Amino acid sequence: MTGTLGDAVLFDVDDEIAIITLNRPEKRNCLSRDVREGLADAWDRFENSRELRVAVLTGAGETFCAGGDLKEMVATGMGVPPRDMFALPYDTVELTKPTVAAVDGVAFAGGWMLAQACDLCVASTRARFAVTEVKVGRSSPWAAPLIHMIPQRIMMEILLTGNPISAQRAYEVGLVNRVSAPDDLLDTALELAREISVGAPLSVRAARDTVMLATEMGRSAALQAARAASEACYRSGDAQEGPAAFAEKRTPRWQGR
Repeated sequence: MTGTLGDAVLFDVDDEIAIITLNRPEKRNCLSRDVREGLADAWDRFENSRELRVAVLTGAGETFCAGGDLKEMVATGMGVPPRDMFALPYDTVELTKPTVAAVDGVAFAGGWMLAQACDLCVASTRARFAVTEVKVGRSSPWAAPLIHMIPQRIMMEILLTGNPISAQRAYEVGLVNRVSAPDDLLDTALELAREISVGAPLSVRAARDTVMLATEMGRSAALQAARAASEACYRSGDAQEGPAAFAEKRTPRWQGR
């Protein structure tokens, strides 16, 4: 199944997985208005589909995303970007389902922002990541959560220099989950997405909530909040279906309730 959200962003479906593709390769998939609007529509479509379980975000033309549209910034005299300017998962866009970034080529500035915002990240061997704002006189407040992903000294160097890091370095410091050959990038991301999608929907949601609560809170508060976040999962029909399927040696039939 394939659909478009305008031609700036493509929306494809592979079983229970949404594949969202930034489709302005001639502009290195920069976050121009049409791309921003298409991406917002894509996240909305993904979140509101009962069938779709995981989304993979990628870019066309051997590029993930080169960042904001600098020409637009000059033309509009942009100062502080509006809070809702970018459709950022789990930030300006409310999502309850997992996301995977599949990065080929550059993920600079706003491209890094999108890759960072996704729950997981797969990169090709030719991918490069950079927070380049210091090189163009802008800022990167959205990078603050990065401190929960990589060590402080490494984050400091990345933000202060604006220099790119390789896919291998990104993997070594914990920004990237898996590295693949360029031709295998989407398949690798889809494989990871499928590993998630076979799990019970409410269990996956509770697991994601647990990670985020643990990131935001201290140990005791996170334990308490995670227990509360797991109630719906424990009380669901799927919580009975899973053990029954295991005992009967069959594939579970998840209902998400």
